[in-house]
This record gives sequence, C-alpha cells and structure tokens, in this order.
Amino acid sequence: MKVLRWIGLFVLCFVVAACSASPTVAPTAAVVAPTSAPTEAAAAAATVAPTPVATIPADQVVVNGHLTICSDIPYPPQEFFDENGNPQGMDVDIGNEIGNRLGLKSQYVNTVFDSIILAVTGGKCDIIISAMNVTADRQKQVSLIPYFQAGQSFVTLKGNPDNIKSTMDLCGKSAAAESGTTEADYLQGTGDYAGKGLTQACTAAGKPAINVVVTAKDTDALQQLQAGKVVIYSADSPVAAYYTVQHPDQFELAAGGEVLEPVQEGIGVPCGTASDCTTAPLSAVGAAVKAALQSMMADGTYQKILSNWNLSTGAVTLP
Repeated sequence: MKVLRWIGLFVLCFVVAACSASPTVAPTAAVVAPTSAPTEAAAAAATVAPTPVATIPADQVVVNGHLTICSDIPYPPQEFFDENGNPQGMDVDIGNEIGNRLGLKSQYVNTVFDSIILAVTGGKCDIIISAMNVTADRQKQVSLIPYFQAGQSFVTLKGNPDNIKSTMDLCGKSAAAESGTTEADYLQGTGDYAGKGLTQACTAAGKPAINVVVTAKDTDALQQLQAGKVVIYSADSPVAAYYTVQHPDQFELAAGGEVLEPVQEGIGVPCGTASDCTTAPLSAVGAAVKAALQSMMADGTYQKILSNWNLSTGAVTLP
C-alpha cells in the first residue's frame, strides 16, 4: 500500500478500561494531525547522547554495533515505509533514539506479526517495537517494557452502509483483522479473550456469531473492507484513525468512533531461559532498553516524538 501524506483532523482517545465480553467504551478526543509526515522534525527529535546511558555486551546483540528491531510494517502511523522504502513512524523514531542512547545503530527487520515473538526469541532480532499490546499470554513469552497506550477501533466504508453504531451491531456480520493481534482475539474470543470475546457476547445475547476474517497482514485486512468482502476492519485506534484521515472519501470510524479495550503497548525482549517471562528479571538487553527509554522520558525526547506524530495522549510513564 502506498504511503500517503497526512491531512486533516483525526479522532483518537485512550482510556483505561477493564476487559469484558461487552467492553467499556469512551468518547473520542480530537487530535490535530500534521500536514505532512514528520521527516526533519522527527530526525531532530532523535538526539545523539554524548555517551551511552547503558551498554549491551557485543555478544548479546544479533549484529555487532546494531540494535536489530523486529517490526510488522506497514502499520501507520506507528511504522510504515516512506516513498524511498525507508521505515518511519512513531515506533521507528523511538527505536532509533533507543539505539542512539545505547551507542548502537538501529536497523529494522520487517516481520509478519503472527510470528514476531518467535522471530525475537529465535535470534532474528534483538527486540520488538511493533504496536504490540501487553497481554498475559505475550508476557509469558517475552519481557514487555511499556512505551505507549492505545485501544481498538472499527473502520467501515464511507457512509457506514451497514449502520454499525455499536459493537453488537456486528453480530451476524463480517469483520477483518490481522492474525495474532488483540483485535483478532477480541473478535473471535481467543487468546486473552478466550470465551469472552465479541462473538461470544453475540451468541450469549441470542444473536448470530460474527464471521471473522483473519489475514496475514494488516493491509490485507483493510483491503478486505475496501473490496466490500467484510463490513468492518479492526485495528489499533491510531492506525484506524490514520486510514480514515488518509482516505476520507473511502472510510470512516464505525460505532461512533468508540475506542475499545485501551491497553499498554510494550517493547518485546527475550527473557532468556525462563519458562515464563512474566516474573523473570530483564535481560541485559531489556535493562539497557528500559534505561534508554527512561532517559528519553526524563529529558522530554519521548514526549517530542509522540507530539511529532500527534500521539501524545498515548504517553505512558516508567518508574
């Protein structure tokens, strides 16, 4: 999918809500988008630290002198390619700055999201920065360092032809989401939503189940909507809002723009030989990444990066 320039105004909201079969929703808040994708401004935000805030032993990175980052691209505005095929986005700016502060050059490995944890635990990359929601299941597989917060949103065709005004309006209809995502789990009632997803809410209310179409890539899920094969496309709220801003003549937010199930996103790091990473101490890589992120938050660089992408409301803090 071609990367288009940012335009207009998009809706974005982040609230803390409990997971349930019928999720809590919140009113949206307006956020002004830049007239173009940050380029020079984003580069300026990535300052070069005079000395590394932490170091990683050379034998503990995949490529000497580099911080190799797995990311599922495209997933704008958090990660996508510019017109020259270079990664950009909020996550990319954060990854570049973390690398700077560790004295490493960041490089990106485009990885299908459904296999991204296996990629990092299998030694293909050092860390994951890819809009990965912090869930109990993922915390067992990798250490997750919170760096952002987002929810889920639904996108429908312009004019909302199927009149999707609430989550329950999806009962008996079709929805598309990327494999391995929280959105796919929520729609199907799998993963952390086992037995309590939206499909289960429909059947419990005596309504027909949702026909969930799971795709290998997020862009494939969007194309299912674009082709009229599904009624809605589901993605993280910043991504859903991005596409409605980029293509206002084709898409709009469904269900009144409600943001569902807000949750923190985390940087994924292998936890070594522990069978459950939930309580395992951070590895040397994880501790260094956390130290770099903390220093970014302390001097305001983290906030500047989020502001460049108009995602400031998703900011989190670390102790």
